[in-house]
Amino acid sequence: MLANIEDVAKLSGISPNQANDLRLFLDDPFAITQLKPKADPATWTDWRRWRGELFQAVKMEKNMMSLMLSLIIVVAAFNIISALIMVVMEKQSEVAILKTLGMKDRDIVAVFIAQGSLSGLVGAAIGGVLGVLIASYINEIMAIFGVSLLGNGLALPVVVNPFQVAMILGLAVVLSVLATLFPAFKAASVHPAEALRYE
Repeated sequence: MLANIEDVAKLSGISPNQANDLRLFLDDPFAITQLKPKADPATWTDWRRWRGELFQAVKMEKNMMSLMLSLIIVVAAFNIISALIMVVMEKQSEVAILKTLGMKDRDIVAVFIAQGSLSGLVGAAIGGVLGVLIASYINEIMAIFGVSLLGNGLALPVVVNPFQVAMILGLAVVLSVLATLFPAFKAASVHPAEALRYE
């Protein structure tokens, strides 16, 4: 936004010689990076000078959260593997009976893949919805507990990137599907005679 300095002085009720500052208010605080002031940098300041440390900390926190999120997804995938392996161990006799009735190995593999994939889809859907809601209303949630990171009633800017959310959810679903492969093939390798020997 540009304005004549004399008009600004009149609106402010001061002499034009005293109107020597210009303050810009942007709808998007991060658009400040696109401005290239022609003035001396020493005379040009923005919110990053006063809140820069906070946003650097937020950036580092975001990187750490990405790492933690990746580890959580990997742990969840291993949980799916262990849970399905336990199901295979518990249901060996049932799997053996199904095989003796004519069920093919690929059908058994499909059943276990479907079970693990459903768990991954449900978990990704619930986690995605809750994550987007909490991120969108983080300022309101912090206000309930009386926490203000910026102080002075300022709100922390929140940007939810749909592409990143979709990529994370897609990765979680893919990992959950991949995690089902080993237990599924293990279930398909059950020999009916050995599984039913002591039944």
